[in-house]
Amino acid sequence: MALDEDGMAPEWAPGRAWAPPPGRTAESGNPGAGPRRRVDLTSDHSIQQGARAQGRLVAKAEGVLAGLPVFARALEMCDGQAHVQCLARDGDRVQPGQEVLRVEGRSRALLYAERTGLNFVQRLSGVATLTARYVLACAGRARVLDTRKTTPNLRELEKYAVRCGGGVNHRFGLYDEAMVKNNHADLAGVPLLELLIRLRAALGPGARITSEARDFDEACAGVQGDADVVLLDNFSVAEWARCSPLLRERARGRTRPLELEASGGIHLGNIGDVAASGVDRISVGALTHSAPALDFSFYLRPA
Repeated sequence: MALDEDGMAPEWAPGRAWAPPPGRTAESGNPGAGPRRRVDLTSDHSIQQGARAQGRLVAKAEGVLAGLPVFARALEMCDGQAHVQCLARDGDRVQPGQEVLRVEGRSRALLYAERTGLNFVQRLSGVATLTARYVLACAGRARVLDTRKTTPNLRELEKYAVRCGGGVNHRFGLYDEAMVKNNHADLAGVPLLELLIRLRAALGPGARITSEARDFDEACAGVQGDADVVLLDNFSVAEWARCSPLLRERARGRTRPLELEASGGIHLGNIGDVAASGVDRISVGALTHSAPALDFSFYLRPA
């Protein structure tokens, strides 16, 4: 499964095991298989070869867990005989001091895997935790979606973490949904409505189309142009509340269902009001581009 910038739609759900392709190393600076094996200058010269250790992964802050199977896989890639026990599942809420994983294996191998595993579980749990805060603030009135504003090579994992936090994935790349953004409309050389009609004719009825709108007129063109989603970008809360019922009225008689999406300038302080404005979904780039890491520690002792 490729982990490229555009990503591939994942098959996992929260709690389902995840593993990278055989032989893939998460961080080239770590010891492991491959033509350019590196060494750990500290561990290889201070820990006796063959020594064994026990490890515990412990949460140091409250949040939502994501990436535990990735942490486990990092351990197993460095020690194929390690015994790993997961004590929690991705999507679970964790508390400070809660032990979420135990492992026994070769001491050097556990040290090799430590930082890479922590980087993944802290990053992904941070995304899941922030997503859960946005979902809670919406109180079920609108769905919370991510965007393509993800870390290069980590899109699948970060979008997985969004799902762990209760959010919904937007499109994964340029291939799985058409989205007519402002630049498309400005460069196409034709009115937005005509562009949408052409796009539907070219892609067929099975394709999903989102039309971005900078104002009410462009939103009306999206409705008339048979877009599945009209994205109301950078509106105020009052404008979202005013436009939503008007656009739904204009959509009466359409054969395709219409969803309204709010985006732009949305944060934890106003997402509750946006959710109450009548939109169906709210996309938030901050879920993946601004999530702080959730702190974990990996404690080791001789076995």
